[in-house]
Amino acid sequence: MQQARTQMTGIGLALFAVLVLSPDAALIRLVEADRATLLFWRGFLEGITLMVAVTIIYRGRVIASILRMGRWGPIAIVLFTLSQIGFVMSITLTTAANTLFMLATAPLFAALMSRIFLGEPIALRTWIAIAAALCGIGIIFSGSLGGGNLLGDLLGLGTAMTMAAQFSIARHARHVSLVPALALAMLLVALLVGPTFASPLEVGERDWIWLSLMGFIVVPVAFGLLTLAPRYIPSPEVTLIMQLEVVLGPLFVWMVVAEVPGVATFIGGGIVLVTLVTHSLLGIRAYRRRTRRPRPPHTITPR
Repeated sequence: MQQARTQMTGIGLALFAVLVLSPDAALIRLVEADRATLLFWRGFLEGITLMVAVTIIYRGRVIASILRMGRWGPIAIVLFTLSQIGFVMSITLTTAANTLFMLATAPLFAALMSRIFLGEPIALRTWIAIAAALCGIGIIFSGSLGGGNLLGDLLGLGTAMTMAAQFSIARHARHVSLVPALALAMLLVALLVGPTFASPLEVGERDWIWLSLMGFIVVPVAFGLLTLAPRYIPSPEVTLIMQLEVVLGPLFVWMVVAEVPGVATFIGGGIVLVTLVTHSLLGIRAYRRRTRRPRPPHTITPR
């Protein structure tokens, strides 16, 4: 009974996180301010919110939490900064579906990076999933050729790569929390674009609504819930539930701005989605097999 309750708690946290995060792309599309101003306020508001969370979590020892990240801190800050800028740039230059399908492949690329840089083995199912996902990405790219969306697709793929690097670092440096790095990265985004490219004061009244939702609710709440969910259910199950964003995100954009992806996106994205869901299900089965494997009997060796 307790195990079932724990599992339902984890599933509930992950599902609610996806529901909170899914309107993010639609909110970006609703903002009428220029791209740099959007990046400035998104980074500033989310950075401040996350810094408040870090202050609460570490009971005011913010500097200590930053120093505790060690050498991984600056690397994580750079990667988080690039991924945030790349995500906003991509989703404003191509369809939301194209961007989200690209980002969904990040766990597969993370496995590949872990193999190259950390020497971790890759299961056969992951190699097959990587190959299938690349085929799907190729089809999506083919639909953007000559349509003006190619740069956005490339930025989406680049963002997926930076996110994959983040996952690899988080796995390698699991003994430290990289939450302070995310907060600092968001503030760095605001610092990079604010003084030179943005017009922070030229924001309409309705834009403040969408920016506030992004900065104070969507990203901080979703991030917090996704941090808690793996405490109750295995990471492969969290990854599977997160694939719902690939479906819900474009759906919200369609409802808000009537954006309909092209045929190539439906075909290539379908291949990516089926590949990721199948890979996650196989990962869950493999995890359960490992956890159910009987332990060898304990023997006492004479001294």
